[in-house]
Amino acid sequence: MMNDTTRKKWDAFAKVYKWNSWGPEKRWADIKKQFFSKMGDGKILFMAVGVGTEISYFPKGKDIVGIDISPEMLKRAAKNGEQYQGRLEFKEMDARKLSFNSGTFDQIFTSCTFCSVPDPVSGLRELNRVLKPEGELRMFEHTISRHFPFQQLLNLMNPIAEKIGPSLNRDTISNVKKAGFSIKGIYNIYLDIVKTIHAVSAPNDGETL
Repeated sequence: MMNDTTRKKWDAFAKVYKWNSWGPEKRWADIKKQFFSKMGDGKILFMAVGVGTEISYFPKGKDIVGIDISPEMLKRAAKNGEQYQGRLEFKEMDARKLSFNSGTFDQIFTSCTFCSVPDPVSGLRELNRVLKPEGELRMFEHTISRHFPFQQLLNLMNPIAEKIGPSLNRDTISNVKKAGFSIKGIYNIYLDIVKTIHAVSAPNDGETL
C-alpha cells in the first residue's frame, strides 16, 4: 500500500518545490547534464521525477518512465515534459512497491531521491528487482558526511528536515550495498555529502521482493 503520509507531505511540497529547488538546480546544472548524459538506448526508469525540473537535462530520443509518489508532483512534471523529444511517460508509484515486472529496465536514474524514501533499503531492493541483470543504477544523491563537524550538523538538523522534506543523514552507499548492488564508482561532488554513485544490479530470479 502506498504510504499516504509520505504522499501528502510531497503533495504539499509540490506547491513550493519549483522555488525551493531553483538555487540547487542552477548550482548543479552542468554536473546534472553530464550525469544524465549517461542515459543509454534501452528502457530507463527515473525515480522521483518531482515537478520535472530535470527533464531539460535528458538527452533526446530516450525511452523513459518517470515515477513519483505524489500526484501533485506528477501533474507539474507532465507539463514540464510536454516538449521532451523522446518517449516519456509518468506513473504514480511507491518506490518500495513497484508495479513493473522483474527485469524491465536497462538503467535506473535517481536524483536526490533516497533521502526521502521511508525505507530506503526496501526501495533499492525493488530497483534491483526491476533492473535487468547487470543493469545500471546511477544516482545523484546527498548523504551523511563522515567528517566533523558536518556529520554532527546534519544529524542535528535532521529531525526538523524530515518533517518538511528529505532526510539529511542517510548512509546511501551502505544501503545500496545492502540491497545487493555491486558499486562500480563513487564520485564526490561537494565534500563527501553530494555525490554520484554508479552501481550494477545483481542477477535476480524473477521473484518480487
